[in-house]
Amino acid sequence: MKISEIFKQKKRTLSFEFFPPKKVENEYTLFNTIDVLKKYNPDFVSITYGAGGSSKDKTIEWTLKIKKQYGLNPMMHLTCITTTREFIDEIIDTLKANGIDNILALRGDLPEGFDKSKMEFNHAYQLAKYLKGKEDFSIGVAGYPEGHPESPSLEKDVEYLKMKVDAGGDFIITQLFFDNSKFFEFLDRLKIFRINIPVIAGIMPILSLTQVKRFVEMCGATIPKKLLDKLEGKSKEDVYKIGVEYAINQCQELIESDVKGLHFYTLNKFNATEEIIKALSLT
Repeated sequence: MKISEIFKQKKRTLSFEFFPPKKVENEYTLFNTIDVLKKYNPDFVSITYGAGGSSKDKTIEWTLKIKKQYGLNPMMHLTCITTTREFIDEIIDTLKANGIDNILALRGDLPEGFDKSKMEFNHAYQLAKYLKGKEDFSIGVAGYPEGHPESPSLEKDVEYLKMKVDAGGDFIITQLFFDNSKFFEFLDRLKIFRINIPVIAGIMPILSLTQVKRFVEMCGATIPKKLLDKLEGKSKEDVYKIGVEYAINQCQELIESDVKGLHFYTLNKFNATEEIIKALSLT
């Protein structure tokens, strides 16, 4: 089912993000996570695409499997920066033949040493426009509450986002964030640029301080100092407990502010996401 249609029926969506395992032996972890989380009836689940399209075959495989084997509504991530129109057309044909209606249109990162002269797409808005011109998909685009690391300013970042929306974006899924004030300020900027499509908040429960520091460094997000101070020097178990409690409170505030959706970056683990869902009575 198209995510754009779901928003016409529901006040708020619930969704989960998974990534394709690189090793066969890790597939059991993903199997188990999906088995546990599917009982919470997510409105859709997303399947990530490796940097530079490194896991594109696995992404397609798992997108199809999640629909056929688990009966869930998948949204496939699709990066375009190193992708040809011919390959995009092949993916479109595969998705439509299997009744998959949703794509998250992304630029992706340029692999080191890649010949830029061979690129047919340079930006996500070009991919969104191409997809909309080919088939009637529901297209998601990425938003950055604290700005994309490459954007010169927050205002310019929203200009780029508006280009993606105008090209065919139906809804926005944000990068992870830990400070809700950054998210609310982001929504205010969208209003200024007359961007009125649904915005889904990307939530990543902190399970490991080392891991989350690596993630925020890559995506340009920040960890509030008070939270960081609470986490520093704590045991693995305490970090998990603090991280889940923080995410529960973060989500509660977002819900009270009428957020259009909560999208959990699960990292293929179910424990923290399940605890948050139960605490918030999202079932």
